[in-house]
This record gives sequence, structure tokens and C-alpha cells, in this order.
Amino acid sequence: MKTKIPIPETKKHHQIKKIAFFGSADVDEQHPVYQEAFKVARYLAYHDRVIVNGGGPGIMAAATQGAESAGGETIAVTFYPKDMPEFEGRSQANHVDQEIKTANYIERMFGLMDNADAFIVFRGGTGTLSEWSTAWLLAHLYYGHHKPLILYGEFWHEIIKVINEYFFLGKRENQVYKIVKDEQQLVQVLTDFEQELAHRDKLSK
Repeated sequence: MKTKIPIPETKKHHQIKKIAFFGSADVDEQHPVYQEAFKVARYLAYHDRVIVNGGGPGIMAAATQGAESAGGETIAVTFYPKDMPEFEGRSQANHVDQEIKTANYIERMFGLMDNADAFIVFRGGTGTLSEWSTAWLLAHLYYGHHKPLILYGEFWHEIIKVINEYFFLGKRENQVYKIVKDEQQLVQVLTDFEQELAHRDKLSK
């Protein structure tokens, strides 16, 4: 039986249950981004959130390990590639409670979208870029019924600034995400998203 470690009590969230982590597969346990992802997953799992990731190394492993350290539940959406030397694939060191196997990378990515209520995006590479842009697109297309998107790290301000300068984005594309610099801001932003979801549900009744 898993045992939860003591973490200071705060207001629990009620609308967002499963949260997917996106980020680099190439960072190890000594990297600051790995350690941040571990801490965030640990906090969320302690507050009964289910942690979802792609079952690989790096940020994915950090998310699982952080959740497990707090006795939380974990899910991995995976596939086992052939002839893909640049894809990290399944990490046997990433021990999750439930594994959802898919047939290819595209199914895996949309499996991650389907099996989460919200997304947190850390620093990463082209894989993270594809996941972030897909989650962002879906949030725009389903605006009003979309899943929240949290961008973790102050560097996102510069990235979003460049995108808004050179791409044709509307107001709603910039309303479906929030940028946070640390765990404290993430907790507040998650609360804000929870309130938005509750208000949305109230209006739909």
C-alpha cells in the first residue's frame, strides 16, 4: 500500500483530476527542470491528482517518481517503436500503475490528450513542441469546452511573444493557457482554472 508523505495542506481542487506532463526526455535527475517536474508531480499527487505521461525517461520519469513519492496514481500512454532511432520509447525505469499501449506516435500523442483533464508543459525538444502545439490547437478548437494548458517556466513569455508577433493568432488562443514561473504560481493558476471550469459548468446547466 502506498503511503503519502506529509505536505502542507492547501485547498484541494475538484474539477481537474488527471494532469499530463510534457517535457524533455533527455534531462536526468540532476537537471533543475527534472527536479521541478518531480516537485510539481509530488504536490499534485498528494492532492489526489492522477499524473499522466508518455512512459519514457526525463520529465516523464520525473513526473512518475514525484507522484509515487507522494503515494499518487500514475498512468503512462506508450508505444513501442521500430526503426525510430530518435524516439526515446518506453523506459523500464518509469514504473506506472497503469499503462495504455498505442500503435504509433500519433495515437500515443492523442492518447495523452484524451487521458488528461489538463496539461503542464516544461522545457523540452521537438516532441514537447508537438505535444504543446497539439494541446494548444485542441484548446482553441474546443474553446469553451477546452482543457486547461499550463506553461511552466518564465522562458515561455519570450516564446509566446515571438509567436504572437509572427503568427496570426486571435484573442481566444491566448486565453486557454497560463504561464507560471514556479510551483506556487502553478497552484494558484490551477485554482483559477478550477474556478473557470466550475463557472462554465454552472452556465451550461
